[in-house]
Amino acid sequence: MSEVLTAAVEALNGRLSGGFPGVAKFVIEGEGAIMLDGSGARIGDEEADVTLSATRETFEGLLSGDVNPTAAFMTGRLAVDGDMGMAMQLGSVLS
Repeated sequence: MSEVLTAAVEALNGRLSGGFPGVAKFVIEGEGAIMLDGSGARIGDEEADVTLSATRETFEGLLSGDVNPTAAFMTGRLAVDGDMGMAMQLGSVLS
């Protein structure tokens, strides 16, 4: 398993209180994917209501708070495919 994915899963689970209402996927280029749902975050690559894609550097910046999710989306550093409302809810998890 990728150390980046393992660390990201730990960080996301620390931020999620009671899981996530829906199914979301973070695709980290060159690393793999992380799933978020009612049971929390885990490494996986399944169907999701919303998929967010970014480079490793952007994703790490999102988790550390150095990169604003909205700004990353508006500048093309974060791609969103699927339910935009659910993507907005993820913004609070990442902030």
